[in-house]
Amino acid sequence: MPPTDNLTAVLHGINDLRLEQRPIPVPKDDQVLLQMEVVGICGSDVHYLVNGRIGHFIVESPMVIGHEASGTVVQVGKNVKNLVPGDKVAIEPGVPCRVCYLCKTGSYNLCPDVFFCATPPDDGNLSRYYVHAADFCHKLPSNMDLEDGALMEPLSVGVHATKRGQVQVGDSVLILGAGPIGLVTLLSAKAMGASKIIITDILDVKLQAAKSLGAHYTIKVEKGWQEDDIVEKIKSLLGEEPNKTFDCSGVEQNVRIALKVTRSKGIVVLVGMGKMEQTLPLSAAIFREVDIRGVFRYANDYPTAIDMVSSGKISVKPLITHHYTLEQTEQAFKTAKTQEGNPIKILIHANPNWKPS
Repeated sequence: MPPTDNLTAVLHGINDLRLEQRPIPVPKDDQVLLQMEVVGICGSDVHYLVNGRIGHFIVESPMVIGHEASGTVVQVGKNVKNLVPGDKVAIEPGVPCRVCYLCKTGSYNLCPDVFFCATPPDDGNLSRYYVHAADFCHKLPSNMDLEDGALMEPLSVGVHATKRGQVQVGDSVLILGAGPIGLVTLLSAKAMGASKIIITDILDVKLQAAKSLGAHYTIKVEKGWQEDDIVEKIKSLLGEEPNKTFDCSGVEQNVRIALKVTRSKGIVVLVGMGKMEQTLPLSAAIFREVDIRGVFRYANDYPTAIDMVSSGKISVKPLITHHYTLEQTEQAFKTAKTQEGNPIKILIHANPNWKPS
């Protein structure tokens, strides 16, 4: 008998997340049908749940949540040649048009017609079964499991950021914000050869995690600290100015610090999503020829992320703090919202046969 259970997590509006049965989709010629395995909760998922929007992306109709995911191939479309049933894959959630100028020149993450899981109005993949473009499903090596696969999405953000920052051996790296994206940026910077890494945050528990993942220095920013004091503390601990700085918070004060503290001819990479308009000391960067670079998702970075893990350069396992079943989705999102238990990465297991290890 073909499967009939396609339990799916659907966001209907602010704080209105429901589990519903939906039809099992049929793959098109260039798609695969996936038994979903592991789906991580991203900060954007929580933001849509709590606020109903991120910028101009607004939840106006029911939307399936989830985009940090892995799955097992169940069925392939007739044109698919890179995958076969039984393959374990990491799912790259953004499928571009493939024909516009940006796609043709390799920056498909900026494609104006991209389909991106769980970005309104596009459905995500927190469900039992899901169809996706086969060429955006990355087969996992035998030494990587499905939990690793789900974490390739956030890791690819860190990989893309550090590529944009041209991190290499000898670099002194500053990371502002030790949330999940700050931590994957830390992992990627280490794998790319950064010699010294300093990371800041307002919470001890996040800084402890950063230290365990290899940060050389940490700074807990206390309430009321002035940005120039933080700048001096960074330089004092590092013994120099960082030449590569990554803001992974979106907080205006941190962006200001980044522009002030980065060494002349250095690079500032803005990874965090902050306010649309900010007051920044641009002259502090302009007069010293500091490059300011933006980051939006990732492009051609999944293979690098997979190689980093499969080669043993890094492990993403320490990021995983919580496990839930699909039936426990409401509880999982409550944990993400309240931060009870100090979660870093919360995983939801969509396969009903999953058992805790």
